[in-house]
Amino acid sequence: MIPVDEALARTLALAPAPIPEEVLLAEANGRVLLAPVAARLTQPPFDAASMDGYALRSADLPGPLTVVGEAAAGREWDGEIAPGQAVRIFTGAPVPDGCDRVVMQENVTREGERIAVTDASGGSNIRPRGNDFSEGSVIDAGRRLGPAELALIAAMNVPRVTVARRPVVAILPGGDELVPPGTNPGAGQIINSNDIAIAAIAAAAGALPRILPITRDTAESLRAGLEAAADADIIVTIGGASVGDHDLIAPVTEAMGMERAFWKLAMRPGKPLVVGRLGNALMLGLPGNPISAMVSALLFLRPLIERMQGLPGTQRLHHATLGCDLPPEGPRQHYLRARLNEGAAGDRGLPVITPDDNQDSASLSVMAAAGALLVRPAHDPARRAGEVMDYLSLRDWT
Repeated sequence: MIPVDEALARTLALAPAPIPEEVLLAEANGRVLLAPVAARLTQPPFDAASMDGYALRSADLPGPLTVVGEAAAGREWDGEIAPGQAVRIFTGAPVPDGCDRVVMQENVTREGERIAVTDASGGSNIRPRGNDFSEGSVIDAGRRLGPAELALIAAMNVPRVTVARRPVVAILPGGDELVPPGTNPGAGQIINSNDIAIAAIAAAAGALPRILPITRDTAESLRAGLEAAADADIIVTIGGASVGDHDLIAPVTEAMGMERAFWKLAMRPGKPLVVGRLGNALMLGLPGNPISAMVSALLFLRPLIERMQGLPGTQRLHHATLGCDLPPEGPRQHYLRARLNEGAAGDRGLPVITPDDNQDSASLSVMAAAGALLVRPAHDPARRAGEVMDYLSLRDWT
C-alpha cells in the first residue's frame, strides 16, 4: 500500500496537457481559461458620476449656482462649465469638462434653475476614467470562470475566450446485485447510487460525465463495458477493484493491456483503488462501497479532471477545532465524515468539527449530513477536544 500523497502525485502525473477550444463568452461559465484575455477598451471610458446629483466646481460651493443643462447615462452634456454654473447629472453619465465634483441630490435645494448646496461633505463622487480597468489590462489564464469573471470579460468587449476542453468521463458501475433507481429490487439486490454520485463529482470538476449500463460479474460483460468506454478521456469503474472471487477489474484490465500506476493505498475508506492507463484513456477503478467510492473520487478523480483542464489539482485543506476526543489512528490515513459548526467558533476563531459516530462506508445518510471530511494521518496519536485539525470541505466539491 502506498501513502495518499504519493498516490495523488502518481495520478496527476498521468494527466495529459489540456486541450484548448474557443467558445462564446456566454457558454464559458465554469470553464477554465487557457489563454489570457486583454481588455479592448478602458472602463469607464470617461470620468463618470457615481450617483444622481449635480456636477459643479468645488470652488463654487456652496452656491448659489445656475443649472445650465442635464447629463444622463448615454447622453452627455456637450459643453464646458463656467464659474457659478452646475449641470444636473445622473449615475453613469459623463462628468462635464471643468467639473470636479458631483454633489448628491439630497444635499441640494433647488428653486427653478437655481441651486444651493446644503451639505458639501463627502468625496468627489466621480469615477475616474480607467478606474475599473484600462485598455490592455489582462486576465491571466489558469482560472475557472464564474459570473464575476464573465462580467469583467464582457465589459472588456471580448466576445470569445479560449478554454480547456471538458474531459469526457465514462462511468461504469458493476455488480450482479445492482439495479437502477426506480426498480423494485429482488432478493439480494440493491439500488445502484454510485454512478449518480460519481457523475455529479465529475461534472462539478468540469468534466462531461457519461453513465454506462451496469456490467455483470463476468469477464465478458466487464470487457464489453470497457470497450464501450474506450473513447472517453477517463474511464471510471465502480466495484470489483478488490481481491475477492468476483472482483474482476485487475485481471480483466491487465488482459486488456492496462499500464497500472498503483493498486491499493493506505487510506480509509477506499483502500482498493486502481489507477493507470487503458488504451488512450486514463482509468480509475473505484471501490464499490458508496462512501469509499465517493471519497476516492473526491481525492483522486476530481484533482485529475482539474489537472487536465490546466488547474493545479491540489487538495484544499482547511483548519478547525476538534469538538470531541479521538482515539489513536491506525496504519491508514483516515477521512472521517464530520459535521462542521461554523457558528460555534473554537480557539483562534476556527469552526468546530465533530466526526459522526457512524463511519460505516455504506452509510449514505451520514455522508449527506456531513459538511467535511476530517483528515487523520496514519498512526495519528490520540487527540483531545480543542486541538486544531485539518479537514476537506465537502462544499469544495459541489
